[in-house]
Amino acid sequence: MASESIHSYLSRIGRKGGRKSRRALSQQQARLMVAVRLAKRAYRDFRVHCFWSYGDLTITSANVAWVAEQLRRNGNRAAWQKASRIQSLLCP
Repeated sequence: MASESIHSYLSRIGRKGGRKSRRALSQQQARLMVAVRLAKRAYRDFRVHCFWSYGDLTITSANVAWVAEQLRRNGNRAAWQKASRIQSLLCP
C-alpha cells in the first residue's frame, strides 16, 4: 500500500491540476466549442462522400458553417441531420 507521503503528494498535485484546468466559458463559447467538435467528427465521418476533394483540412470555428453547408449540399440524410445539429448550435 502507498505510504502517507505519497498519498499526500498525489492529493496535492491533483488539487493543483483541478484548480488550473477550470475555465469560465460563456454559453456562446461552449456552444461553438461543441459545434467545432461535431464538425470535426462529421468531416472525418463523411470525408469520402462530401469532402473528398479538400485533402487534409483543419476544421476550426471559422469554417464550421462551411462544413455544415457541404454536408447539406453533398451528403445523404445522415449528413443532412448532422448539418442540422451543427447549425442549431451556431444559431442562438
